[in-house]
Amino acid sequence: MWEAHPVTHEHPGEAAQGLLTPVDVRTLAEHLGVRPTKALGQNFVIDGGTIRRIVRAAGVAAEDHVLEIGPGLGSLTLGLLATGADVVAVEIDERLATALPGTVARVAPEVAPRLAVVHADAMDLTGVLDRVGHPTRLVANLPYNVAVPVLLHVLQVLPSVTSALVMVQAEVADRLVAPPGSRTYGVPSAKAAWYADARRAGSVGRSVFWPVPNVDSALVRLDRRQPPTTTATREATFAVVDAAFAQRRKTLRAALAGWAGSADRAERVLRAAGIDPTLRGERLDITAFAAIAEAAAAEAGSEA
Repeated sequence: MWEAHPVTHEHPGEAAQGLLTPVDVRTLAEHLGVRPTKALGQNFVIDGGTIRRIVRAAGVAAEDHVLEIGPGLGSLTLGLLATGADVVAVEIDERLATALPGTVARVAPEVAPRLAVVHADAMDLTGVLDRVGHPTRLVANLPYNVAVPVLLHVLQVLPSVTSALVMVQAEVADRLVAPPGSRTYGVPSAKAAWYADARRAGSVGRSVFWPVPNVDSALVRLDRRQPPTTTATREATFAVVDAAFAQRRKTLRAALAGWAGSADRAERVLRAAGIDPTLRGERLDITAFAAIAEAAAAEAGSEA
């Protein structure tokens, strides 16, 4: 049976504070037969200081109910539980999901009762909402290859989540927090803005992971706010966003032609929404995209 590594002079505080040491992480992975894969985006955090920094940036308190996506071997899970919060961890890898409760019980038995583990795909949370409950915060080291879809899905299906702190690839972080008009503004920026205000909460070095990734990472903090005031649905608004950025070098009149049915109709809808048809999508905020969707629906209704 795997046992937590004792405190050593190299990592004097981590085991004492109920966190996994780097040796623990590697030993546990070997015990479980886990070989981190790029397909699942598995890069495990091995630095206790980084874990504590993430928890602080997330603002987790004892009264919170935290949703963690992709807990892996449990490094961040233990840090979250140390705050006194309840944690629901959703893990797609069955071996990791099965092992996590035992790991927590061995490393920090006093916090184990506050952990619930769900073996599920985070992109299909609708099927496990009865077990997830009503989390107030999302905190996660998200797999690079699915970070944006997972984040948007959680914000959509779990309105109880009022804030999120996610660790993602630095390039993805830049896109999530980009304002209209910036070089990195695009679909992730606009769609995230429907749900929340997003900002960078710091950079994360490569050396805190095992295995060491080939890209830099960053923390993004999102605080939920009300969506734009509009009669347009989220689905209709997001369809406009997708169309506008599918050909981002084109003017909105041209980029939205397929979505609208013709360039002429796209121009009519844009003018009805009070938007210059010669602009590009990167100049619009989420409120403007909603206005376009609302204008399109109004025109369709008048023609019916």
